[in-house]
Amino acid sequence: MKIVVVGLGYVGLSNAVLLAQHNEVVGVDLSKERVDALNARKSPIFDNELSQYLAEKDLDLYATTDLKTSLKGAEFVIVSTPTNYDEKANCFDTSSVEIVIQQIIATETAACIIVKSTIPVGFIDDLRKRYATDAVIFSPEFLREGRALYDNLNPSRIIVGEKSKRAEIFAGLLLQGARKKDVDLLFTGSREAEAIKLFS
Repeated sequence: MKIVVVGLGYVGLSNAVLLAQHNEVVGVDLSKERVDALNARKSPIFDNELSQYLAEKDLDLYATTDLKTSLKGAEFVIVSTPTNYDEKANCFDTSSVEIVIQQIIATETAACIIVKSTIPVGFIDDLRKRYATDAVIFSPEFLREGRALYDNLNPSRIIVGEKSKRAEIFAGLLLQGARKKDVDLLFTGSREAEAIKLFS
């Protein structure tokens, strides 16, 4: 299965490595330095497990700065771009997520888009209405910076904000790459998944 991960910070990078154990994964980032490091099997961020897996594991993973080309044939696209909280505006800056989703919808209509960035409650419903699409799902992450791959390999729970076959397939992909197999898989509405992330 081909999976594209957009945004190679600690969330995106750890998901890319987790999934690349059993799937073709393309990592996409604006930073050429980050892309070059990943292609050289060096972690561009400090994370012991990431460094170890990149150096030692047989991963089907490469990185690029070319989003449009990377999307061809992708079945799942994970969006993990920054959504920093703006204290003055009292809200998350979701512009990077929206820009990427617009490009995905325009380029690879068959792809299921999984948002892993932190977003406000109601964001996915609003996005689906504005872009007239049902391709977007939210799946919260519960990762610590510096231990992100460890947390992905040993998840406390896996939550996908949709009750559907494609949500079950995506949860299965995350579980497939995990070391811990006795994990609760929870399928909720999108607003419930968004609230779980914010309140945790």
